[in-house]
Amino acid sequence: MDMMNIDPVTFLNDLFQAGLAAADPLKVLPPYLPEKPKGRVVVIGAGKASAAMARAVELSWPDVDMHGCVVTRYDYGVPTDKIRIIEAAHPVPDQAGRQAAQEILQTVSGLEKDDLVLCLISGGGSALLTAPAPCLNETEKQNINKALLRSGATIHEMNTVRKHLSLIKGGNLVLAASPARVVTMMISDVPGDDPDVIASGPTLPDRSTQGEALDVITRYEIEVSD
Repeated sequence: MDMMNIDPVTFLNDLFQAGLAAADPLKVLPPYLPEKPKGRVVVIGAGKASAAMARAVELSWPDVDMHGCVVTRYDYGVPTDKIRIIEAAHPVPDQAGRQAAQEILQTVSGLEKDDLVLCLISGGGSALLTAPAPCLNETEKQNINKALLRSGATIHEMNTVRKHLSLIKGGNLVLAASPARVVTMMISDVPGDDPDVIASGPTLPDRSTQGEALDVITRYEIEVSD
């Protein structure tokens, strides 16, 4: 191939399309699905690819009785039969994202040990899955998120703060689903692919501390209430 004669716009577009194809949930998700459980299958998730991931699960397990809901960005929804698709704002959370988080928490409550929770996580999940901790209201959380986005903080730093201001991030979602088995499937947009950083790790142990979150707030001069 003569690289000197390739139109740069065409070349970059081809690279972009190849990247999308490589991360297509219909290709990458089915080989890693767990064994089908004895009990119920509940599908939840958050992220810009979560609706496409939900559709991939339905197509891969057509004979499985499942239900659940995932939240994705406005206009990123796709048709599904069993899994409810909710659309919300990204990158600044809105009321739709908060309602989706509450619905997801309700969906995983009251499960049993033979049940399987399949959690579908992708980039954008931090903004889409919003459940403010009791110490702040929705408006303050939105303002903190806007300030973080403007600050120049890395995604690792931003998500450290987000975890400690949430009822659902930083492993809280997996606690809500106990004693059911939780399998998390992720499409990463985070450099280094740290699982607990992707979408602020709602189903994974939080390795960050409150002190680290406060350090980010102080370093980037993020305005917060007492």
